[in-house]
Amino acid sequence: MGLTPTVLAIDAGNSKTDVAVVGAGGEVLATARGGGFRPPAVGVPAAVEALAGPVARAFAEAGVASVSHVSACLANADLPVEEERLAGALRARAWGASVEVRNDTFAVLRAGVAEPRGVAVVCGAGINCVGMRPDGRTARFPAVGRISGDWGGGWGLAEEALWHAARAEDGRGGPTALARTLPARFGLPTMYALIEALHLERIAPERRHELTPVLFATAADGDPVARALVTRLAEEVAAMVTVALSRLDLLGEPVPVLLGGSVLTAGHRQLDDAVRALLADRAPEADVRVVTARPVLGAVLLGLDHLGAGAEAGERARKHWETPGP
Repeated sequence: MGLTPTVLAIDAGNSKTDVAVVGAGGEVLATARGGGFRPPAVGVPAAVEALAGPVARAFAEAGVASVSHVSACLANADLPVEEERLAGALRARAWGASVEVRNDTFAVLRAGVAEPRGVAVVCGAGINCVGMRPDGRTARFPAVGRISGDWGGGWGLAEEALWHAARAEDGRGGPTALARTLPARFGLPTMYALIEALHLERIAPERRHELTPVLFATAADGDPVARALVTRLAEEVAAMVTVALSRLDLLGEPVPVLLGGSVLTAGHRQLDDAVRALLADRAPEADVRVVTARPVLGAVLLGLDHLGAGAEAGERARKHWETPGP
């Protein structure tokens, strides 16, 4: 007879949502996947409603109607007030007796460590950094765009690449191969053609993210402008890590530093080498690791932490997501 399922874990990102129902001993009883979670675009009620489908499928598979705790790591929960608002919306769903909402970057951090101690930087569509200690202390940034001092992320890199390429083509800026490689991604001959297609939305706005891999490929081919953008991203990652470690009084201690998100896990040699070199200088005790496990594992582990489950439960859950499939 299995243990009663006690945790509903939710990892909801901009493009997809993973949920899992997990027993108190770390047994994974059900999983499901849904679409993106975007409260700024659709509002909190509609965003939470989009979670209902995968949660219902997971509950049906696990044979439960509710759990004792909901551990939700959500994109766009960037400020404590947003976490509280989203937690209230989840409580209204009555999926669990208790609810804890965190920014989804915490899921990447917890997925990469054996205990809730370390710093994580996630660079996907955007960029964010969080840190935590077992005593509950955290370090985080608002991470709501340029108004909070952010730079980087796949979307921001694409915008920067477009800016430099446009100015290279019309003469306001110096030369860069990006003026050729960016429009070529969409089969267009010039930056003018690409600008027109993006402005008139003949190319869907969300497809701009396709330009980020082009930027890295152009940098790998030696283009100085593209390489400078990659270097700037490495500087940003190192700055966020160093500040978070300092806030947590961990700068001089051996501590895991986790890198996650599509940009930081893609294996871009220049970026990887630069990040590690900068951190070796500024935080020499940092143990830099790339997190490849699905972030929902982090939401699961945070839920088990809330229940006071032991290390064995966490390891049992971890094996589910870290064991390669057939």
